[in-house]
Amino acid sequence: MILCAGRGERMRPLTDHKPKPLLEVGGRTLVEWHIERLREAGLRDIVINHAWLGAMIERALGDGRRLGVRIAYSAEATALETAGGIAQALPLLGEEPFLVVNGDVFCAWDFHRAFGAAQRLAASDLVAWLVLVPNPPQHPDGDFSFDAGRIGSEIGADAHEKLTFSGIGVYQPRLFAAVGGGEKAKLAPLLRAAMERDAVAGERFDGPWTDVGTPERLAQLDSRVRTMREQA
Repeated sequence: MILCAGRGERMRPLTDHKPKPLLEVGGRTLVEWHIERLREAGLRDIVINHAWLGAMIERALGDGRRLGVRIAYSAEATALETAGGIAQALPLLGEEPFLVVNGDVFCAWDFHRAFGAAQRLAASDLVAWLVLVPNPPQHPDGDFSFDAGRIGSEIGADAHEKLTFSGIGVYQPRLFAAVGGGEKAKLAPLLRAAMERDAVAGERFDGPWTDVGTPERLAQLDSRVRTMREQA
Protein backbone atom coordinates (compact mmCIF):
# COMPACT_ATOMS: atom_id res chain seq x y z
CA MET A 1 0.00 0.00 0.00
CA ILE A 2 1.23 3.48 -0.89
CA LEU A 3 -0.13 6.23 1.36
CA CYS A 4 -1.19 9.19 -0.79
CA ALA A 5 -4.02 10.84 1.16
CA GLY A 6 -2.15 13.66 2.90
CA ARG A 7 -2.83 17.31 2.12
CA GLY A 8 0.86 18.24 1.98
CA GLU A 9 0.50 21.47 3.96
CA ARG A 10 4.26 21.97 4.28
CA MET A 11 4.55 21.68 0.50
CA ARG A 12 2.22 24.56 -0.26
CA PRO A 13 1.88 26.30 -2.66
CA LEU A 14 3.10 23.33 -4.75
CA THR A 15 0.26 21.16 -3.44
CA ASP A 16 -2.52 23.71 -3.81
CA HIS A 17 -3.42 22.35 -7.23
CA LYS A 18 -1.58 19.01 -7.33
CA PRO A 19 -1.47 16.15 -4.80
CA LYS A 20 1.92 15.66 -3.21
CA PRO A 21 2.58 12.18 -4.70
CA LEU A 22 2.39 13.70 -8.19
CA LEU A 23 5.21 16.16 -7.54
CA GLU A 24 8.20 15.27 -9.68
CA VAL A 25 11.77 14.24 -8.92
CA GLY A 26 14.13 13.69 -11.82
CA GLY A 27 11.29 13.98 -14.33
CA ARG A 28 9.10 11.33 -12.65
CA THR A 29 6.42 11.62 -9.98
CA LEU A 30 7.18 10.48 -6.45
CA VAL A 31 4.51 7.79 -6.59
CA GLU A 32 5.83 6.43 -9.89
CA TRP A 33 9.29 6.03 -8.37
CA HIS A 34 7.70 3.84 -5.70
CA ILE A 35 5.67 1.84 -8.20
CA GLU A 36 8.69 1.12 -10.38
CA ARG A 37 10.74 -0.16 -7.45
CA LEU A 38 7.85 -2.20 -6.08
CA ARG A 39 7.37 -3.83 -9.47
CA GLU A 40 11.08 -4.61 -9.74
CA ALA A 41 10.88 -6.30 -6.32
CA GLY A 42 8.00 -8.50 -7.49
CA LEU A 43 5.24 -6.56 -5.72
CA ARG A 44 2.65 -5.93 -8.40
CA ASP A 45 -0.65 -5.69 -6.51
CA ILE A 46 -0.80 -2.19 -5.05
CA VAL A 47 -3.41 -0.30 -3.04
CA ILE A 48 -3.30 3.51 -3.06
CA ASN A 49 -5.40 5.64 -0.75
CA HIS A 50 -6.16 9.24 -1.56
CA ALA A 51 -8.18 12.21 -0.37
CA TRP A 52 -6.91 15.64 -1.46
CA LEU A 53 -7.24 15.88 -5.27
CA GLY A 54 -7.39 12.09 -5.39
CA ALA A 55 -9.05 12.01 -8.80
CA MET A 56 -5.84 13.43 -10.26
CA ILE A 57 -3.92 10.44 -8.88
CA GLU A 58 -6.36 8.00 -10.44
CA ARG A 59 -6.19 9.78 -13.78
CA ALA A 60 -2.39 9.79 -13.73
CA LEU A 61 -1.93 6.13 -12.78
CA GLY A 62 -5.12 4.44 -14.00
CA ASP A 63 -5.32 0.75 -13.21
CA GLY A 64 -1.52 0.51 -13.20
CA ARG A 65 -1.27 -1.49 -16.43
CA ARG A 66 0.93 1.16 -18.07
CA LEU A 67 3.39 0.75 -15.19
CA GLY A 68 3.29 -3.03 -15.10
CA VAL A 69 1.24 -3.35 -11.88
CA ARG A 70 -2.37 -3.68 -10.72
CA ILE A 71 -3.66 -0.73 -8.69
CA ALA A 72 -6.76 -0.62 -6.48
CA TYR A 73 -7.82 2.68 -4.88
CA SER A 74 -9.17 3.43 -1.42
CA ALA A 75 -10.82 6.85 -1.58
CA GLU A 76 -11.26 8.93 1.57
CA ALA A 77 -13.68 11.84 1.71
CA THR A 78 -11.30 13.50 4.17
CA ALA A 79 -7.87 12.15 5.08
CA LEU A 80 -8.18 9.53 7.83
CA GLU A 81 -4.56 9.72 9.09
CA THR A 82 -2.19 6.79 8.56
CA ALA A 83 -3.87 4.09 10.68
CA GLY A 84 -7.36 5.18 9.66
CA GLY A 85 -6.46 5.03 5.99
CA ILE A 86 -4.89 1.59 6.33
CA ALA A 87 -7.87 0.30 8.33
CA GLN A 88 -10.32 1.46 5.67
CA ALA A 89 -8.25 -0.27 2.98
CA LEU A 90 -8.03 -3.63 4.80
CA PRO A 91 -10.67 -5.29 2.58
CA LEU A 92 -8.35 -4.61 -0.37
CA LEU A 93 -5.20 -5.72 1.45
CA GLY A 94 -6.23 -9.21 2.50
CA GLU A 95 -5.52 -11.25 5.61
CA GLU A 96 -1.74 -11.68 5.31
CA PRO A 97 1.00 -9.22 6.36
CA PHE A 98 1.38 -6.36 3.90
CA LEU A 99 3.89 -3.63 3.07
CA VAL A 100 3.03 0.05 3.52
CA VAL A 101 5.16 2.95 2.27
CA ASN A 102 4.57 6.67 2.68
CA GLY A 103 4.00 8.36 -0.65
CA ASP A 104 6.21 11.31 0.30
CA VAL A 105 9.49 9.54 1.02
CA PHE A 106 12.25 8.76 -1.45
CA CYS A 107 14.23 5.73 -0.38
CA ALA A 108 16.63 3.13 -1.79
CA TRP A 109 15.57 0.38 0.67
CA ASP A 110 15.17 -2.91 -1.17
CA PHE A 111 11.42 -3.60 -1.23
CA HIS A 112 12.13 -7.28 -1.85
CA ARG A 113 13.11 -7.49 1.83
CA ALA A 114 9.42 -7.06 2.66
CA PHE A 115 8.84 -10.71 1.75
CA GLY A 116 11.14 -11.90 4.54
CA ALA A 117 9.62 -9.46 7.01
CA ALA A 118 6.12 -10.69 6.14
CA GLN A 119 7.17 -14.30 6.66
CA ARG A 120 8.62 -13.43 10.05
CA LEU A 121 5.41 -11.70 11.11
CA ALA A 122 3.29 -14.60 9.92
CA ALA A 123 5.35 -17.05 11.99
CA SER A 124 5.46 -15.05 15.24
CA ASP A 125 3.53 -12.77 17.58
CA LEU A 126 5.00 -9.69 15.93
CA VAL A 127 2.47 -7.26 14.43
CA ALA A 128 4.83 -4.78 12.79
CA TRP A 129 8.24 -4.67 11.11
CA LEU A 130 9.61 -1.13 10.71
CA VAL A 131 12.46 0.27 8.65
CA LEU A 132 14.34 2.87 10.70
CA VAL A 133 16.89 5.39 9.42
CA PRO A 134 19.49 7.68 11.02
CA ASN A 135 17.91 10.87 12.34
CA PRO A 136 17.79 13.63 9.70
CA PRO A 137 18.62 17.25 10.60
CA GLN A 138 14.93 18.21 10.80
CA HIS A 139 14.21 15.34 13.25
CA PRO A 140 17.31 14.98 15.45
CA ASP A 141 15.67 13.18 18.39
CA GLY A 142 14.29 10.26 16.39
CA ASP A 143 11.09 8.29 16.95
CA PHE A 144 11.83 4.88 18.48
CA SER A 145 14.58 3.05 20.28
CA PHE A 146 16.39 0.28 18.45
CA ASP A 147 18.30 -2.61 20.01
CA ALA A 148 19.29 -5.85 18.27
CA GLY A 149 16.33 -5.71 15.90
CA ARG A 150 13.73 -4.92 18.56
CA ILE A 151 11.99 -1.55 18.50
CA GLY A 152 10.62 0.29 21.52
CA SER A 153 9.35 3.68 22.61
CA GLU A 154 11.75 4.34 25.50
CA ILE A 155 12.75 7.95 25.97
CA GLY A 156 15.60 9.35 27.98
CA ALA A 157 19.20 8.63 28.95
CA ASP A 158 18.57 4.93 29.55
CA ALA A 159 17.06 4.35 26.13
CA HIS A 160 18.82 2.41 23.43
CA GLU A 161 19.78 4.07 20.15
CA LYS A 162 16.98 6.37 18.91
CA LEU A 163 16.25 6.28 15.18
CA THR A 164 13.65 7.79 12.84
CA PHE A 165 10.79 5.82 11.31
CA SER A 166 11.32 5.82 7.54
CA GLY A 167 7.64 5.59 6.64
CA ILE A 168 8.16 2.02 5.44
CA GLY A 169 6.70 -0.90 7.40
CA VAL A 170 5.20 -4.37 7.13
CA TYR A 171 2.08 -4.97 9.25
CA GLN A 172 -0.26 -7.67 10.39
CA PRO A 173 -3.90 -6.72 9.66
CA ARG A 174 -4.80 -7.32 13.32
CA LEU A 175 -2.71 -4.27 14.32
CA PHE A 176 -5.64 -2.19 13.01
CA ALA A 177 -8.48 -4.29 14.43
CA ALA A 178 -9.57 -1.59 16.89
CA VAL A 179 -9.87 1.10 14.19
CA GLY A 180 -13.30 1.37 12.60
CA GLY A 181 -13.82 1.96 8.90
CA GLY A 182 -13.93 5.67 8.17
CA GLU A 183 -12.42 6.52 11.57
CA LYS A 184 -9.47 8.91 11.84
CA ALA A 185 -6.57 7.27 13.65
CA LYS A 186 -2.83 7.83 13.90
CA LEU A 187 -0.34 5.00 13.52
CA ALA A 188 2.11 5.89 16.31
CA PRO A 189 -0.24 5.08 19.25
CA LEU A 190 -0.96 1.64 17.79
CA LEU A 191 2.75 0.98 17.35
CA ARG A 192 3.64 2.17 20.84
CA ALA A 193 0.98 -0.07 22.37
CA ALA A 194 2.40 -3.01 20.40
CA MET A 195 5.91 -2.10 21.54
CA GLU A 196 4.77 -2.47 25.13
CA ARG A 197 4.02 -6.11 24.25
CA ASP A 198 7.41 -6.50 22.53
CA ALA A 199 5.52 -7.10 19.28
CA VAL A 200 7.44 -4.72 17.01
CA ALA A 201 10.77 -5.49 15.32
CA GLY A 202 12.63 -4.12 12.33
CA GLU A 203 15.88 -3.06 10.83
CA ARG A 204 18.16 -0.07 10.39
CA PHE A 205 18.72 1.27 6.88
CA ASP A 206 21.72 3.51 6.26
CA GLY A 207 21.25 4.07 2.54
CA PRO A 208 19.70 7.04 0.71
CA TRP A 209 16.44 8.23 2.26
CA THR A 210 14.63 11.57 2.06
CA ASP A 211 11.46 12.79 3.71
CA VAL A 212 10.25 15.02 0.89
CA GLY A 213 8.46 17.34 3.30
CA THR A 214 9.18 20.84 2.02
CA PRO A 215 9.68 22.54 -1.36
CA GLU A 216 13.34 23.05 -0.44
CA ARG A 217 13.94 19.33 0.18
CA LEU A 218 12.06 18.48 -3.01
CA ALA A 219 14.30 20.81 -5.03
CA GLN A 220 17.46 19.41 -3.40
CA LEU A 221 16.39 15.84 -4.10
CA ASP A 222 15.47 16.68 -7.70
CA SER A 223 18.93 18.18 -8.23
CA ARG A 224 20.69 15.12 -6.74
CA VAL A 225 18.67 12.67 -8.83
CA ARG A 226 19.25 14.59 -12.06
CA THR A 227 22.99 14.80 -11.32
CA MET A 228 23.16 11.06 -10.64
CA ARG A 229 21.39 10.36 -13.94
CA GLU A 230 23.80 12.57 -15.85
CA GLN A 231 26.79 10.81 -14.28
CA ALA A 232 25.43 7.30 -14.86
